[in-house]
Amino acid sequence: MAERPVSPYLAPGFYDTALAKGRHRDIVGGRWEETGRVQMAALLREGLQPDDRLLDIGAGSLRLGCKAVPYLAPGNYWATDASGALMSRGRALELADPARLPADHLVEDADFAFPGVPGDIDMAICFAVFTHLPADRLPPALARIRAAFPRLRKLLVTLFLAPDDHPPGTPCRQPDGVVTHDVRPPYHRRLSDVLPAIRAAGFDVRTAPDLLPRGQILFVATPVPTPF
Repeated sequence: MAERPVSPYLAPGFYDTALAKGRHRDIVGGRWEETGRVQMAALLREGLQPDDRLLDIGAGSLRLGCKAVPYLAPGNYWATDASGALMSRGRALELADPARLPADHLVEDADFAFPGVPGDIDMAICFAVFTHLPADRLPPALARIRAAFPRLRKLLVTLFLAPDDHPPGTPCRQPDGVVTHDVRPPYHRRLSDVLPAIRAAGFDVRTAPDLLPRGQILFVATPVPTPF
């Protein structure tokens, strides 16, 4: 039996098949308009301004980008995703004015390496990314974000949570009905593990009150100043 990929998005041919079928919206989780509005509203509430430089980590087909690009000054939106083709499809089909988003601001990156993304990012969002990645991917990814963007003001991250006393290896039904797991996607984590991991990467952190699609929890991480 073939080994199950740690994320469905990493299955061979996943993106090629979906794009060939015109499913660039569907494969990023559906609920396109609702989720994009929630993302944009959260960023605005946390202080996003038109002259800020925003990084959309795991941007997919620009569900957020089609709302953030018209709001931000031209060229101030950057995006990463495991599939450059998926982002390009979103740029071509979902933006009213693709010229506001330079094509080289869409960076293919599945490893949180951020090649070519400038260091002067002001805000970043990582929405429904770690819900598809194992728990051990969270700490190093957060550390790379903290190190790569010294000007970062806030990072918004969503996760599925399970109660701290939830038995290991057993599924957890989220408030929105989604069933999550600790060993396969969609992944959940315990709050008692999440908070120390975010703080260890150099952030203060709080949960936000947003009611997110599928019962995800929004964490707002603020970098702790590095002592001189």
